[in-house]
Amino acid sequence: MPPPTLSRRSGIGGGEPSRTNWLGLPLRLLVTGGAGFIGSHFVRQTLNDALPGLDGASVVVLDALTYAGDKRNLDPVANSGRLEFVEGNILDAALLDDLLPNVDAVVHFAAESHVDRSIEGSTEFVMTNVVGTQTLLDAARRNNVGRFLHVSTDEVYGSIDEGSWPETHPLLPNSPYAASKASSDLFARAFFRTHNLDVVITRCSNNYGPYQFPEKVIPLFVTNLIDGLTVPLYGDGLNIRDWLHVNDHCRGIALVLTGGRPGEIYNIGGGTELTNKELTGKLLEACGADWDSVRPVEDRKGHDRRYSVSIDKIREELGYEPEMPFEVGLADTVDWYKNNRAWWEPHKAKA
Repeated sequence: MPPPTLSRRSGIGGGEPSRTNWLGLPLRLLVTGGAGFIGSHFVRQTLNDALPGLDGASVVVLDALTYAGDKRNLDPVANSGRLEFVEGNILDAALLDDLLPNVDAVVHFAAESHVDRSIEGSTEFVMTNVVGTQTLLDAARRNNVGRFLHVSTDEVYGSIDEGSWPETHPLLPNSPYAASKASSDLFARAFFRTHNLDVVITRCSNNYGPYQFPEKVIPLFVTNLIDGLTVPLYGDGLNIRDWLHVNDHCRGIALVLTGGRPGEIYNIGGGTELTNKELTGKLLEACGADWDSVRPVEDRKGHDRRYSVSIDKIREELGYEPEMPFEVGLADTVDWYKNNRAWWEPHKAKA
């Protein structure tokens, strides 16, 4: 059997090209971390045929269900005949060798991702983000996987005072989390250069949307404010982030998965830069609270001042544009948390 490859065929609806394997069948994807925030959104969108080029694709979710993973995130598509769920770890090479011969591509979300936790202790970040990615790359190579998409972060670039990072900017990570992701990026690149594994890398800005674990700033602040609690604002509140709705992020990933050039890196940004203080003001307004609810706290160690990615490359090569207006996406996100206490309250105890 020849190794699976990605090839175009006529699209379903709207003339969009879909992707098939070498037999002309819809793609079968292994999605690591597919019960987490972004990974589960990608799975739901894929199985709802809402992502470009992935009509009819089936998905094998591999997730270790650590503290931020939640199988309930897949409940909206649980009855899909195109979904298989496997509880397991990307460090388990034998398990990977069982799964990978039957997939056409890997979409690798699985990661430890909270900067504050990496400052408290970085071992889990090295094991999952670095060793786990290397183990997965090795297994993909052994099993002739057709494409490997590695999901990374803008934090690998470090802090930028002005302008926006292109993909060619040197990696200058400042937190243990960012260092672990930069290392995994380099392993992915090395497997392309050394083994000719078809690897593509995406680097996103700050994501937001429903089903995000309430340790990240937007769900943490919203759930605190819903319960009449205060919210912690780091330092002077003037650190700047570019906000990206998870819908736009997953669409960008699909474009890179199906059309990105092998060995290339693509930034995915949302185009809305806000200081943490500006974001806090919007969240206070959305939750009917005022600045008395804000509790200034000591700044995070090594806190990067500003992130900003250039999306020129993905725009010019793949036609990506962020589509979700921030005000609309934020309002929808706040409403989701207001209406889904049963989802976030158990997580809040673990945050």
